[in-house]
Amino acid sequence: MYSVVTTKDGSNTLYSNKYNQHYHNIDDGAVFETLSKHVIPAFTFHKNKANLNILDICFGLGYNTLGTIYYIKKNNIKTKLNIYSPELDENLINSLKNFTYPKEFDSLIPIIKQLSKNFYYKDEGIEIKIHLGDAKQYLKNLDIKFDIIYQDAFSSEVNYELWTKEYFQLLYNLSKENTIITTYSIATPVRLSMYEAGFEIYEYIPLKRKQTLAFTSNQDILGKYVDMELKKINNPKAKALYDR
Repeated sequence: MYSVVTTKDGSNTLYSNKYNQHYHNIDDGAVFETLSKHVIPAFTFHKNKANLNILDICFGLGYNTLGTIYYIKKNNIKTKLNIYSPELDENLINSLKNFTYPKEFDSLIPIIKQLSKNFYYKDEGIEIKIHLGDAKQYLKNLDIKFDIIYQDAFSSEVNYELWTKEYFQLLYNLSKENTIITTYSIATPVRLSMYEAGFEIYEYIPLKRKQTLAFTSNQDILGKYVDMELKKINNPKAKALYDR
């Protein structure tokens, strides 16, 4: 079901034969993408927080979760992490103990092995819970408010149900007053789905590529505000994605 692919920065990712997509942009690099598109903007926005609740959609190879841990350790950030992540593919999680991760994650191998075996890890500063099963059903049953949401599912072309207005409404209901969502997608239908669910939309260019950040309220720390009402006027044919 998978093929190992080495990305531009030397880190490995997988190609999914089921979804016909890579888990990461091979021209950017798996580690580079994780840090620049998700971890760094999230922690730039949330500075000096004692605790952070993070929702990692979907766990996959775990780069976003592991990259978060790597980043706070490297930068000596004293923040307690509570990470929740749904993942549909149990076999993938079981296989992670044998996956060749980049050198940046060498110190995290014990965490990877625990997650691969038990789908759970906890120490004095980190707790990670992987939920095996359907992400939307999982979100409907959660009773937690999140500070950070990594929206990193496969694209809407193949993973449509995790990009709809109704899906983002679930995320909005799980958000705090200053939640940040990070995602690689810049598609107007996706941004409209987020906007119609209640989020404010911003365009962010970390180093190379545009991406989308979404917030539960206006902010002036990251990105350029995108006026979605104006977008709708200028492009009346553009529509949000809705559950089928």
